[in-house]
Amino acid sequence: MIRTTRTKNAFSLIAVLAAGALALAGCSTTASTDSESDDMESMATTLTTSDTWVKAIDSGMTAAFGMVENPTDADITIVSATTSASDMTELHETLENESGDMVMQPIEGGFTVPAGGMLMLEPGGNHIMIMGVADPILAGDDVTVTLTLDDGSAVEFTAPAKDYSGANENYEGDDDMDMDMDDGDMDHDDMEMNE
Repeated sequence: MIRTTRTKNAFSLIAVLAAGALALAGCSTTASTDSESDDMESMATTLTTSDTWVKAIDSGMTAAFGMVENPTDADITIVSATTSASDMTELHETLENESGDMVMQPIEGGFTVPAGGMLMLEPGGNHIMIMGVADPILAGDDVTVTLTLDDGSAVEFTAPAKDYSGANENYEGDDDMDMDMDDGDMDHDDMEMNE
C-alpha cells in the first residue's frame, strides 16, 4: 500500500510539472509571435509618404511619385506595389542606355529606403510604374497605392492625380524600339522589358 501511494504521488507530481512546462512553453511561443507581429506592424507604420501624386492619363501607362521616409535605424526595402488604378504595377528605375538615352526598367531587388533617410520617387528617376490603365485617371482623382515591404508588411497611401507634361521616359525593348509612357494605344503585354 505504501508503495502504491508513493507511486501515485510521483506520477501526480510528474503530471503537474509536465503541465506547468507546457503552459510556460505556450506562453513563450505566444510572446514570440506577438513580438514578431509587433515588429511587422511597427516596420509598416514607421515608413511615411509625403508629396505623393500620379500623372493624369486617359489610358495606357502612368506613374506614381512622391517621397518615402524611413526614420528607423534599419534599412527598409520596398519589394512591390499594387494600385487601385490597374492590376499591373512595377517598381522602376531610369538609367542611361548605351546610346545615351534615358530608359526605364524594372529595378531588381526593389527600392531600399536607407535607415534615417528617404527615397525620392520622381519623373526621370525611381518611380512606381502603373501599366494597363483602362479607365482615365483625371486630374483631382485619388489613386490608392500599397507598398509591400521585405518583411511582408504593407504601407498604403492615396495620391492625387495631376496634369503633368513631363514623365515621358521610354522603355527600351530588345529590338531597340523605344516606347513612350504617353502612348495610350500601347499594349503592355507586347512589350519586352530590360531585366
